[in-house]
Amino acid sequence: MNICLLGNNLTNLVLAKILIKKNINVDVISQTQKSIFKNSIRTIAISSENYKFLKENIKGLNNLGWPTQKIKIYSEKNSSQELFEFKNRNQNNFYLFKYFDLYNLVKKNKFLKFIKLKNYNFETIKKKNYNLIINSDQSSPLTKKYFHKKIEKNYKSIAHTAIINHKKNENNVAMQIFTRNGPLAFLPLSNNQTSIVFSNNSTNLIDKKNFLNIIDKYNNKYEIKNISNVESFNIKFMILREYIYKNILSFGDLIHRVHPLAGQGFNMTIRDIKSLSQILEDNIKLGINDGEIIASKFQEKNKHVNFIYGFGIDTLNSFFQLDNKLKNKLSDPIFKILKGNKLLNKYSIYLSD
Repeated sequence: MNICLLGNNLTNLVLAKILIKKNINVDVISQTQKSIFKNSIRTIAISSENYKFLKENIKGLNNLGWPTQKIKIYSEKNSSQELFEFKNRNQNNFYLFKYFDLYNLVKKNKFLKFIKLKNYNFETIKKKNYNLIINSDQSSPLTKKYFHKKIEKNYKSIAHTAIINHKKNENNVAMQIFTRNGPLAFLPLSNNQTSIVFSNNSTNLIDKKNFLNIIDKYNNKYEIKNISNVESFNIKFMILREYIYKNILSFGDLIHRVHPLAGQGFNMTIRDIKSLSQILEDNIKLGINDGEIIASKFQEKNKHVNFIYGFGIDTLNSFFQLDNKLKNKLSDPIFKILKGNKLLNKYSIYLSD
């Protein structure tokens, strides 16, 4: 079976690793070979279950991800006493990766063919006789032509991210503080480095000095030595209405983009990779290599799940925005109920993974 992946990005390179292990021929077609994240300090949180899946399929993963045992949730009203704690008894809660470290690991694949095309369209790709075309390239001509119908919401917010270098300590607990201006997350990268993500409820950019002031206001754990440059990106919610056109399947960020507060963006993509991998395996065993059939099965299985999950994260963001306006009158009693009920507590931790 021959599959083409449009876009030289992390989603496609992880997917390529999985497909090549199934003896599928994979080409990556892109309009550029230069990575826009080469000098980026962007980080990715991968849940424990998804980490297990990736570790089974990608060699060298053990040396990159930093484990976090639990996540503590705080409010603006009380940033020293947690509202709730997410903790799995028998496993870490998530693993944090530097984006470019993970990208460099998965791009090393001697069985993967990279093709650079200046301009291409559906007819150009069609001539190469791929069974299935998987498109996760935002700037692809096919994206603009066939995959433009979507549900969108502009939060009119900007996420700011940086890495702080600090005095060495036992750094295995992540913190999320729902401030009056948006969620602020402390995500451990090592015993002396922590990634900071602040989803500001404003379109104003924050420079390094002011970002450090915001961190200092809520930081009661780290003795900070210095801070990296600050990277920023607009926060939007997006769900694609239709994933497929003929034997082209849209994938990754093209089919869902969610608020970063839950750290679920790339985790949703990994779950999609798991699903597509299983669909391909089942169909290959039956002798089916028709890309249109496989793409349709993926959409049928995953579209409604991604829709519900995406809107769930959007609702969570709306809840905490309202809660801050009401000075935490909603979250305080709700988290007390979760803490006091073992079944609800266990189920909420299951959902977080």
